[in-house]
Amino acid sequence: MSTSSTTPNKYLEANFAPVDHELTVTDLAVTGTIPKELNGRYMRNGPNPIGAVDPETYHWFTGTGMVHGVQLGNGRAGWYRNRWVRSRLPSAELGEPDIGGPENGNLGLGPNTNVGGFAGRTWAFIEAGPFPVELDHELNSICRNDFFGTLPGAFSAHPKYDPATGELHAMCYDWETWLDHIQYVVVGPDGRVTKTIDIPLPGMTMLHDTALTPSVVAVFDLPVLVDFDLAFAGRFPFRWSDDYQARVGLLPRDADDARAIRWFEIDPCYTYHPLNAFDLDDDTVIIDTVVHSRMFVHDILGPSEADGRLTRWTFHLDTGRFTSEVISEQLMEFPRHNPSVATKRHRFGFGVETVDNVFDLAGLVKIDCDTGSTQVRSLGAGQQASEAVFVAKEGATDEDDGWLLSLSYDPNRDASDLVIVDAADFLGPEVGRVHLPQRVPFGFHGNFVADPRS
Repeated sequence: MSTSSTTPNKYLEANFAPVDHELTVTDLAVTGTIPKELNGRYMRNGPNPIGAVDPETYHWFTGTGMVHGVQLGNGRAGWYRNRWVRSRLPSAELGEPDIGGPENGNLGLGPNTNVGGFAGRTWAFIEAGPFPVELDHELNSICRNDFFGTLPGAFSAHPKYDPATGELHAMCYDWETWLDHIQYVVVGPDGRVTKTIDIPLPGMTMLHDTALTPSVVAVFDLPVLVDFDLAFAGRFPFRWSDDYQARVGLLPRDADDARAIRWFEIDPCYTYHPLNAFDLDDDTVIIDTVVHSRMFVHDILGPSEADGRLTRWTFHLDTGRFTSEVISEQLMEFPRHNPSVATKRHRFGFGVETVDNVFDLAGLVKIDCDTGSTQVRSLGAGQQASEAVFVAKEGATDEDDGWLLSLSYDPNRDASDLVIVDAADFLGPEVGRVHLPQRVPFGFHGNFVADPRS
């Protein structure tokens, strides 16, 4: 059963509408096959308000989190679970005691943006204040966890993992308390913070993500800023500003303070999600990211003004020159890559097709970043895909030799499936489809966490 709405707020309607209960269903029906590499848990996080919300003010980014998961192994789909991410407010709304653990800020939300494995644990993340929430193997909330007492303040929903060092790198902001700066945070492989640097900014930007190379970490100082009229009205507090200079800062990873940042002024734009970044040998940094011309100009309830295209930003550290080149004209969002090429030069990016310049999702997208060649794959007539997670095949040698896992919503059945596609044979036959017992509302990010090898 779903929470329905007759309001004009699209983020409470159709498959944006929250589901109103938690399920555990075992031995799911499968069409096709589940590859042998897929032994673990696919998880996806997204906003799912509990109870009634005000459609006049509800913003998609502010609903409390719900994690959906599918356990895969031995060619079977062992279970589907969905669980609200607990914290102070959702626990109270569900009539439960608080999960406990330190709390940062007063939002009290269950993190709603990302979920993944790190340091042998499962974490639910959100940006702009609240600490991560630790989950157990079956997606139940354990406690708020500030990386075992080492995180001094806010964290991010988009930490970047460096496979060479085992670290997480994050650019963090907290608009309620850090009005004049953000913070760069490095978390070591043991799940404890090893480094922080405060970075002053001229305004409090909505710092959604970052990009990481072996030499630098990026600061996206872009013109979506805190609007105090919105904040004092109890609304989502960010709006586009024509008066704010867009710029990108590159902070050397070995720097001790923010004075080492190299700043590059760029044309007004906004980016939510980089695909990847890497260094060239000639003091050049490349960031491939989905760039939108503007955001939150007219619609302040969600990102419906999206017109993102995968774009290559090139930063010449020796001369201070910056260039921007659109890789593909395909409208898209939620870019992902093969995790093995993180911080390295990549060739392929995978994303979700957007339609009519809004965050209405359609098929999956594969882009060759070297040539701009673009393929779009439908997951079925009228079906809408979600962010695709890449899992490499055993013994893979080519960058695109792996499986893509994406949730697909079928409005005709009002139900969702977990779809498996061969990334190398992108337009070929569908590999497998796990039929879920309910629809999964549109959400944000997730990951596949492999089971430990015995």
